[in-house]
Amino acid sequence: MTRPPSSGRLHDVLVDAWPRLAGRVVFDEGPLESVTLSEDDLVVSAHACGALADLVLERASAARARVAVLPCCHDLMINDSGPLAGWVDGPLAVDVMRAVRLQQQGYRVRTQTIPPEITPKNRLLLAEPN
Repeated sequence: MTRPPSSGRLHDVLVDAWPRLAGRVVFDEGPLESVTLSEDDLVVSAHACGALADLVLERASAARARVAVLPCCHDLMINDSGPLAGWVDGPLAVDVMRAVRLQQQGYRVRTQTIPPEITPKNRLLLAEPN
């Protein structure tokens, strides 16, 4: 994982708007598998492509951390669409299955969308342990 060039400026703008974030946000670059997570963390992944969204959800749930994922670039050969692909769009089926798995793991799940003008990949999956 590599931080985009705009990340520093974006961080500054967010801290200016929400001063309580100062000192509470950590940016780590490297493989997700090398990041130690705890139940006190909030794991956020925007435009988590293909299997990355599943890895983020698996790592967060293993640590019982809260998680917010904006999935992207679904790979229907890899991502699990369960028995739903015959009824609904494949990427939607994958995201529904992700939400169901989190619920089965004891998470409170909320699903939302962000405005499509921001991104057409706009399904937001939010979850926290019960």
